[in-house]
Amino acid sequence: MSEIQRFEYVQKEGRKFVVEVGEVAKQANGAAMVHYNDTTVLSAAVFSNNASTADFFPLTVLYQEKLYAAGKIPGGFFKREGRPTEHETLTSRLIDRPIRPLFAEGFRNEVQVINTVLSANPDYSSQMTAMLGASIALCISDIPFEGPIAGVQVGRINGEFVINPTVEELEKSDINLIVAGTSEAINMVEAGSKEVSEEDMLDALMFGFEEIKRLCAFQKEIVKACGKVKTEVELRVIPEDINKLVRDMAEDRLVKAVSIYDKLERARTIEAINEEVIEKLEAAWKGDEDLEDKMKFVNNILELIVATEVRRLITEDKVRPDGRKVDEIRPLSSRVDVLERTHGSALFTRGQTQSLGIVTLGSLNEFQVIDGLGVEEGKRFMFHYNFPAFSVGEVGRYGSPGRREIGHGALAERALAQVIPSEDEFPYTIRVVSEILESNGSSSQASICSGTMALMAAGVPIKAPVAGIAMGLISDEETGKYTILTDIQGMEDHYGDMDFKVAGSRNGITALQMDIKVKGISRDILKEALAQAKVGRMTILGHMLNTINTYRDELSPYAPKVVMFRIDPDKIREVIGAGGKVITKIIEECDNVKIDIEQDGRVFVMHQDRKWIEAACEKIQDIVKEAEVDQIYTGKVVKIVDFGAFVELWPGCEGMVHISELANERVKAVKDVLAEGDEIVVKVIGIDEKTGKIKLSRKAAINA
Repeated sequence: MSEIQRFEYVQKEGRKFVVEVGEVAKQANGAAMVHYNDTTVLSAAVFSNNASTADFFPLTVLYQEKLYAAGKIPGGFFKREGRPTEHETLTSRLIDRPIRPLFAEGFRNEVQVINTVLSANPDYSSQMTAMLGASIALCISDIPFEGPIAGVQVGRINGEFVINPTVEELEKSDINLIVAGTSEAINMVEAGSKEVSEEDMLDALMFGFEEIKRLCAFQKEIVKACGKVKTEVELRVIPEDINKLVRDMAEDRLVKAVSIYDKLERARTIEAINEEVIEKLEAAWKGDEDLEDKMKFVNNILELIVATEVRRLITEDKVRPDGRKVDEIRPLSSRVDVLERTHGSALFTRGQTQSLGIVTLGSLNEFQVIDGLGVEEGKRFMFHYNFPAFSVGEVGRYGSPGRREIGHGALAERALAQVIPSEDEFPYTIRVVSEILESNGSSSQASICSGTMALMAAGVPIKAPVAGIAMGLISDEETGKYTILTDIQGMEDHYGDMDFKVAGSRNGITALQMDIKVKGISRDILKEALAQAKVGRMTILGHMLNTINTYRDELSPYAPKVVMFRIDPDKIREVIGAGGKVITKIIEECDNVKIDIEQDGRVFVMHQDRKWIEAACEKIQDIVKEAEVDQIYTGKVVKIVDFGAFVELWPGCEGMVHISELANERVKAVKDVLAEGDEIVVKVIGIDEKTGKIKLSRKAAINA
């Protein structure tokens, strides 16, 4: 049995990472068991000895939560974990993004990094534990990984930054930031925040970076103690003779094509040139054993020519492929009320990127159930992003959303969640859907804009309008020169070094997301990008507010109406009745109105027609209201006995009129003056403190 090696890292807050190497998953190229406050993640890294023939680096990062980690048995017929949850998919992406840039250009061996949550403390997120484990597994393996990397979660409570806050602490925090990078620079950011300033966000990033540097130093100690010698692999290098041949055939024409402003025309021209070159070379090399490999090199060279020219245009000429200046936003257009029967809709177009935002309002019991390792939760605000292939003029697959669609939807949701009104202010479940109808970059940010406008058109009282913008970067590692781009399009995203998405209101940032293709970027670049993004965001917000400057006073006539009021929690059982008998009767009598009652006594009544809402509310109020001494009520005689009559003041509330309180004159028999079903006026003359029984007087009411 191999020797177990343990390593400890203690954070400032006293929370401790314990890393174990050498006991489990020994047949993997690298494996580590990471413990953090009763959360345990096993990370294992493996790679193929043979290079893939693919034109890309085949890296797979998987994060999976086993429900036994939280002492749960999976639901469903088979009682085992099924397809990845949205949280697992997003976390897999989160770990992949900082790792991917740290493999050498031309490395084509397939790599898999599997992170499995084996034990889960619901008070802590397991995401950072998994990210640390993934980096350690790669670093101690023989896989040629140029790490380490580390990630931390940063919160801010009462002005103080906190590393890896608990779930409870995050609820009090105005920043929820995940930042990752190497000991030299930041290379991934994911954040949601409550309209914080650019300066505060930059401080949070740098605070997290200091902890990242310490975690990277900790990992280097582990590598020194038990790391394997890295395998030397043959990187995919383009042969010089093929490179020269292809450039002679196509370079001049491709360079000119890059400057065609229209995306579709530019793409068609480049495609035509590429097809001509490929066709000629396939004919020339027909019969060669290595024809397939040669043609892949040809495709790589053609791509490289375009990439080099795009970067040259921007860095040297300060001109972008569509002719814009580096800080110029594409033409904007927008309108609301695009769809007649939806609860709210807006169309937002930025250049050749177009998003149709649609809002649907529902009752609170239509919330999304989030059932993971923690306590089951309900989510009343959802944002879904759809990216059909026709939006880029292609034929494609249609089905369940992929990782990219889930990730873009989550980013837009995080950006808008900060301004969504509370349940008490707006008692609805809210679903926003963005349908991307055209795309040439920054479609997630267009979704935020269309979503904001659709919410305002739907009458959702958002705290502030939110806009999003994507920033890009073209840099030269040799000279250190760089150019930051505002509102990047698809080509700039594809060939650039950074995709930095910033969303927010006029008051501050609500969401960030940054991915880079270089090994990291400096504080100065981050600061400049945030400042440039703010200028662009304000321009876009100004345009949006010209289209719709505030949320509507009234909901769509097709949206359900909701009334919220409170009752004494002790009265809930009376409203529901035995086996739900009372509340079912109210629902049936009021045209199938929806009624939700919370444990704290909040009652939500929903229907398309306000008339039925008012009727249901009145019935509920009648059940829970209490009789008051000296008050006069009209009631119905429900039972006659020898000594008096029982009178129903309202459903669920009865009192008794003693025979002596029926009339001013003496009554010999109750039946002489009353019959069951009679409506009479009575006065409450007393309520028994112990039993709650109500004493009524007809005589006192008559004399009043």
